[in-house]
Amino acid sequence: MFKKSTLTLGVVMSAGLAFAASAETVIKVGHGAAEAFHMHRALLKFEELVEAGSNGEIDVQIFPSSQMGPDREMIEGVQTGVLEMAIPPSSFFAGWDPAFAVIELPYMYSSKDIAFDVLDGDAGDGMLARVENQGLVGLGWLELGVRNVTNNVRPVAAPADLEGVKLRTMKVPAHVATFETLGANPTPMNFGEVYSALQQGVIDGQENPLAIITSQRFYEVQKYLSTTGHVFAVYMPVISKPFFDSLSAEHQQLVRDSMAAARDYQAELVANEDAEQLEQIRAAGVEVLELTAEQRQAFADKTESVRLQYRNEVGAEAYDDWVAAVSAASGS
Repeated sequence: MFKKSTLTLGVVMSAGLAFAASAETVIKVGHGAAEAFHMHRALLKFEELVEAGSNGEIDVQIFPSSQMGPDREMIEGVQTGVLEMAIPPSSFFAGWDPAFAVIELPYMYSSKDIAFDVLDGDAGDGMLARVENQGLVGLGWLELGVRNVTNNVRPVAAPADLEGVKLRTMKVPAHVATFETLGANPTPMNFGEVYSALQQGVIDGQENPLAIITSQRFYEVQKYLSTTGHVFAVYMPVISKPFFDSLSAEHQQLVRDSMAAARDYQAELVANEDAEQLEQIRAAGVEVLELTAEQRQAFADKTESVRLQYRNEVGAEAYDDWVAAVSAASGS
């Protein structure tokens, strides 16, 4: 598995050597999204702030679009020190620590603001601390977004409308269980293969935030979009712990502060673009169905069994602590 990504890494490393010649430290950052996606543009802000704040002593090199391999391989690259940083979805860490599955359970949060209240509080800090056992340092949270369903079979207004739809999901067991419960045929697939699979009819649909649906141009090969809002997903930027420990205290703080500022910048981008992206999808000829709160509640009710199932998967203590944090943030 790892040989291919290591080879790819060797190519991009050699390409970046000329740019790093004057810098004492190089931070290579890998992620899977397109350059048009708001997370990538937030990372460009991170790059700008780190390089300016270090007076050029640190050179940040960003490799988007899975140039460093799929998300799991990038995480392994950071764990082994082949790559300094990666920006994977938080759900991938459940492969090492089941507690991470709780973050992206279906209909866990009634709003994005509540989700970030939890992530930015003690519960989220506890999750960040857990990756140190994996040789990583968690640098906070970046938005992936609210996930919605697109497909070529029919409009999805109720759980029954997903019956038999072959839907690409991430390779995340909780996501697969969610769509199995909703009657779909979930099909895990690497992100880079999704567009061609939709185009060729290998799959009927996929589920992603609006910003990914637009930046990856999935609307070109889909007929229907429904704002199911089934999962709120985040990226968890991680940096190699041995590499981070090798930085001066000043540079460690610079990296943390720059990532926090990048997160704020990303929030501005998202706020300005959500409505525009929905209109862009409509303008491409996709039939958009904006679900009411009552319609979304039907999906939430149908997937309650998945949330309860994951209390055992996640661990009762971690699950109960997270749900308690959500209740506190929700004022209930």
